[in-house]
Amino acid sequence: MERKPAWFRVGTLPTGPKASRILGIIARRGLHTVCTSAACPNRGACFAEGTATFMILGDVCTRACRFCNVKTGVPPPVDALEPERVAEAAAEMGLRFVVITSVTRDDLDDQGAGAFAETIAAVKKRIPGVGVEVLTPDFYGRRALIETVLEAQPDVFNHNIETVERLTPSVRTRASYSNSLKVLETARKLSRGIPIKSGLMVGLGENRGELLTTFRDLASVGVERLTIGQYLRPTMKHLPVERYYSPEEFDELAEEARAAGVKGVLSGPLVRSSYHAGTFLVTSAGAVERQKRGGNSDSIG
Repeated sequence: MERKPAWFRVGTLPTGPKASRILGIIARRGLHTVCTSAACPNRGACFAEGTATFMILGDVCTRACRFCNVKTGVPPPVDALEPERVAEAAAEMGLRFVVITSVTRDDLDDQGAGAFAETIAAVKKRIPGVGVEVLTPDFYGRRALIETVLEAQPDVFNHNIETVERLTPSVRTRASYSNSLKVLETARKLSRGIPIKSGLMVGLGENRGELLTTFRDLASVGVERLTIGQYLRPTMKHLPVERYYSPEEFDELAEEARAAGVKGVLSGPLVRSSYHAGTFLVTSAGAVERQKRGGNSDSIG
């Protein structure tokens, strides 16, 4: 594994009573989190603060993206009771903002869109006034599936572009850069004004010009919120880190993304897709910028 710069500090593993309580709730209800499955470096802070990002439709993905630590293979059948268990767990955890993501389920006719809609509905019914952010797979760009999710009225729609166009074929299995832009553009047109969000990793071999093009592309399809974080290699089987960006470079990327037309940007080494998700939704771009390097989060994925 690559040697990290001296200034780079990965968060600690989950410890303490709050973390134990959260892990217990998740285990007792037979649920999964992307925090654990994707080996998120922030999961210690996340669980210690009493929150988590729920990963629905099991913990086995039908794709094998070369950056991702989530298991790949043949997923189990869809659990019809999972939406209610997510809602119950979120209520027990006392969450006021819930982030829901999933493995990619190319084996399903609706690729899991129905499960997203059912989970959103269950959480909103169980916790009146709750905010819900969804981080969806690409649904192969199918408008009807994106519409299914949006009809359940999430408060934020998130789909990650992940990397620049040139690197997408080598990083994202069966995904395409243009398809992800299509998902985001379709969501913008169907969303009735809710924020559209995306996420980007750096350190995979992209250059600055490619990043600027990506920022402009995202802004052109209506993305209003963007997270930018350092790619970290989960295991030796995954893509290597080509380089580590400094905190100052993350500052520069945030400024460049905003200059390209993205209103709100969180940019920093440990920033991930649902980093500070609840406050990111309601905070102005200037205040968001001041938070970018750390502290505990409302939801870290």
